[in-house]
Amino acid sequence: YQRRVHGGLTAEFLAAKYKISREEQDEIALRSHNNVEKNTLNGHFREEIVPIEIVGKKGTTIVDKDEHFRPGLTLEALAKLPAAFIPQVGTVTAGNSSGINDGAAAVMLMARETADRLGIKPLAYISGFGKGGNEPELMGESPVPAVKDLLRKTGKKISDYDRVECNEAFAAQYLACEQQLGLNRDVTNVRGSGIGLGHPVGCTGARIIVSLLHELKASNKKVGLATLCGGGGVSLATEITLA
Repeated sequence: YQRRVHGGLTAEFLAAKYKISREEQDEIALRSHNNVEKNTLNGHFREEIVPIEIVGKKGTTIVDKDEHFRPGLTLEALAKLPAAFIPQVGTVTAGNSSGINDGAAAVMLMARETADRLGIKPLAYISGFGKGGNEPELMGESPVPAVKDLLRKTGKKISDYDRVECNEAFAAQYLACEQQLGLNRDVTNVRGSGIGLGHPVGCTGARIIVSLLHELKASNKKVGLATLCGGGGVSLATEITLA
C-alpha cells in the first residue's frame, strides 16, 4: 500500500518517539533565527551571497541578504503559535518549522586532476561521504544512518569535526538527530539553519555546503560535516576539508 504522510507529521512522529517537548523545539527555533540575525548584522553572510538586482516598476532593488529570519524574535512569541499539523495536542508549529522560501545556491565540483590541469586552486575537497535511509514516516532522522555510515568509512568521531551543518527541516527533526548523534551546538549550525534561513526546495543541499565552506574559512578551521534529511527517508552526509 502507499503511505501518505507529509513532512509536518513526520516531525510530530519524531517528537513523540524521542519525547521532544514543544519548549525544546521552540528553543531551537529561537536559536536559529537569532543566529541568522546576528550573522546578518555582523556581515558574516556577505562572502557567500551574490547580490541580485531586481528591476521593478518602482526602480531597482538589490537583494543581498536573506529575508526570512524574524528580528527580535522571542520564546514568548513562539509559544503563542498554534500546532500546525495536529490540532490542540501537536507540538510542531509554523515557528519551529523551516520556512518555505525561494533561493538558489551553486558549487563547482571537479576532479583534482582537472583542477591541476586548469590551474584552479580549490577551496576544499570532499574527503568522505556516507549515505543512509529509514522509514518514510520518520524521514527526518535519516541523517543518523548517513552520518554513521560516514563515520564508519572515515574512522572519525563526531567530535572530530570542527563545524557541522545539519539542516533544520523542523526543530523536532534536528533534535532527533542531535540526540542520536551527540551533536555539539557550539559547532553545529552556528550561523542558523533551515528554520531561520529557510529551506528552498532543491537548494538546501548546496546551500549547507556553501555555508560550511565559508564558516570553516572565517573561523580558521579545517574539517566540516554537512548532512540533511530527504523526502522519503533518504540522506547523504558529506565531509569536506579545506584545501
